Amino acid sequence: MSEYKFTQDWFSWAPEVWSQLVPLLPARKRCLEIGSFEGRSTVWTMEHILEDDGTIVCIDTWEGGEEHKASGEDMSEAEQNFDYNMALIKEQFPHRHVHKCKKTSYYGLTAQAEYIRNLEGKDGKDRHFDFIYVDGSHIAKDVLTDTCIAWQLLKKDGIMVFDDYAWGNPRDALHRPKPAVDAFTNIFAEEVVPIHTHYQMIVRKAV
Repeated sequence: MSEYKFTQDWFSWAPEVWSQLVPLLPARKRCLEIGSFEGRSTVWTMEHILEDDGTIVCIDTWEGGEEHKASGEDMSEAEQNFDYNMALIKEQFPHRHVHKCKKTSYYGLTAQAEYIRNLEGKDGKDRHFDFIYVDGSHIAKDVLTDTCIAWQLLKKDGIMVFDDYAWGNPRDALHRPKPAVDAFTNIFAEEVVPIHTHYQMIVRKAV
C-alpha cells in the first residue's frame, strides 16, 4: 500500500482474520462501511472481498469522533486522502465501485434502507449487504443505534464486523463500543451467530 496516502494504521492486523471471512459470505457484491477515515479498510475490501460489478458504500462525516477530538487528531486531510486512495484503487479495479456517502451514520443508513425498500422486488436483485463493517462513533449509544439499523440491511448469512470491541478507552463504558455490541448480541441472540471474538467481534446473521 505504499502508493496510498495513509497517516494512521489501525487496520493492518485485521486481514489475517478478514481473509477467513471471504469464503463464508453469501455473495461479494454489496459491502458497507460505517466509518472509513482514509480508506485503508476500504482498499483491502475492494482488493479482497468485492467482486467486479460490486459496490462498497462508505458512510462517514470525515470530521472524526470524540476520541479524535480528545487526542487532537488532525482530521483536515482525512477526506482528501480517502478520495485520493479511492481514485487509486479504482484505477486497479475499474469494475468495482465505491459509493461515498458523506453523512452521519444515522442519515446514511436510513438513506440506504430507503434505497433498498424502493427497489426491492422490482428487478429480482437483492440489494441488502453481504458484509458490514461497523467502525463509526465509539459512543455506546451511537454504536447500538448504528447496529440496529445496519442489521436490517444485512442479508441472511451476511457478516457484520464490530471494530474496537476490546478497545480500552480510559473513559467510562458508555464511551466504548463493547457495551453496545454486548447488548445487541444478547437482544438479537436468536439471529446472531458469533464467529470471532477478540479485539473485533464478528457475527453472522442466521435469519
